[in-house]
Amino acid sequence: MEDKLQSILEGAQQGAKDVATRAELEAFKARLVGPKGELTQVVKGMGAVPKEDKPRVGRALNEVKKTIEALFQELLEGIEEKESAARLGPPLDPSLPSPDGVRGSLHPLAQVREEICSIFRKVGFSVVEGPEVETEYYCFDALNTPSDHPARDLQDTYYLPENARFGNISKKEDERYLLRTHTSSVQIRHMLKTPPPVRVVSPGRCFRRDTADATHSANFHQIEGLYVDEDVSVKDLKALLDYFIRSLLGKDARTRFRPHFFPYTEPSFEVDFSSSHLRKLGSEWIEIAGCGIVHPSVFDAVGYDREKYSGFAFGMGIERIAMILHGVDDIRYFYQNDFRFLQQFAR
Repeated sequence: MEDKLQSILEGAQQGAKDVATRAELEAFKARLVGPKGELTQVVKGMGAVPKEDKPRVGRALNEVKKTIEALFQELLEGIEEKESAARLGPPLDPSLPSPDGVRGSLHPLAQVREEICSIFRKVGFSVVEGPEVETEYYCFDALNTPSDHPARDLQDTYYLPENARFGNISKKEDERYLLRTHTSSVQIRHMLKTPPPVRVVSPGRCFRRDTADATHSANFHQIEGLYVDEDVSVKDLKALLDYFIRSLLGKDARTRFRPHFFPYTEPSFEVDFSSSHLRKLGSEWIEIAGCGIVHPSVFDAVGYDREKYSGFAFGMGIERIAMILHGVDDIRYFYQNDFRFLQQFAR
């Protein structure tokens, strides 16, 4: 019996050399393990093996079966690889220039993001990033957002299943995971590991349960800024945003503050701007950002001395800025990957 098994194995290894297609593989499998296959007949003959020899012969049979099954899998993978290569055609050399002469370019949103970051880098801000999957503590609790705030409702925020686990996303307590609704959570994580002074901007993708239309998307991009030091005031905040808007939109651009409410800043403001860019939009002033002086409760959450330090924070949508800069009237154009649209921004 063992000699028979060895003969079948050697025959299978030799016969595998002639298998090149799926049809040949199926015929090859039928010859070995089909209803009348060679290995199947050996299995049927196990009843005639003496009782004392069955353990030894059974082990040999299992070893041969495993080897032949691995051989089938190896042949199938080789056939699939050949089929895939046939569909894809000859291999391409990615180092060669494009045959159609079209150069690659950053996406328009990436271009605007880099331009914004470049402006803030010039005045000493560093760029920091964080995870897109967040927890309630970093996204809400540490930012002085009460448990009954509307932003924490299921209709506004994408919560992940309670049994979700992420080994690389730290938790403060046993709070739920969610897709971050703003990049302010990055500021909390940065402050927890960095003593003042702090001067950072945090760009990134955010998620909210918005109905997609010309000006809203469930997936969008923000950039938020944070400055913490001694004796920081609203005057410093206004001066920075004036500098930013003029650097981005021209020397004629102006900003104004309107009182508003954010849980993590007090006082809080909405920021409007006016510039020649607005003529094409038919408006004198357009809202562009939210900002304010960091709430003392936020400093308490990260261990900063609220008596010694003060700071300001601001945030704005990258899509909104890109739409203003380029005269785009529908945010959905940025996500449709229409080459005709994207080609207009090639640099």
